[in-house]
Amino acid sequence: MSRKEEYEQKAEELITPIVEANGFELVDVEYVKEGGTWYLRAYIDKEGGITVDDCEIVSRAFSDRLDAEDFIDDAYIMEVSSPGLGRPLKKEKDYKRSMGKELEIRTYRAIERNREFYGILTAYDDNSVTIEEEDGTERVFQKSDIALIRLAFDF
Repeated sequence: MSRKEEYEQKAEELITPIVEANGFELVDVEYVKEGGTWYLRAYIDKEGGITVDDCEIVSRAFSDRLDAEDFIDDAYIMEVSSPGLGRPLKKEKDYKRSMGKELEIRTYRAIERNREFYGILTAYDDNSVTIEEEDGTERVFQKSDIALIRLAFDF
C-alpha cells in the first residue's frame, strides 16, 4: 500500500464516524498533490444535497481528529465539500445508485474512433460496466479502460 493510500484509508477511518453521526454519507477521501501543494479532501453528501454549514460541521470535527492523530508527514490543506454534480462513480454504492440512469464514459484509448460514450447503466461488476446506447446497442467497458465515468448532464 502506498503512502497516499495509507493516508486516505486512515483519514476515511477517522472521518466516517463524524459523517455518519451527522446523518451524511462519505462519498470519497482523496490525498492529492496539485501545484506543489498536498490536499486531503473529503466529499460528503446527503439526500437533498450538502450545505456549507454541513461541510463546516464535519470540517471542524475532522480537523480536531486529524490534529490529535497527526499521521500525515507533509504539510497539507484539508477540505470537506460536496462531490458536486459531476462526481465520478467510484464505489459499488455509486454504481448501485446510478442503475437505470444515463452515464457519460470517457476511455483512455479510442474505441471505434470514439473516446466518449453515453448510455443507460444496465449492469456492472468488479471489472466491467455495461450501458445501453440510444440506438439500443449494448456496450461493455472494462473498468481498467475507463478514464472517467459519471452521471450525464442534460442542459
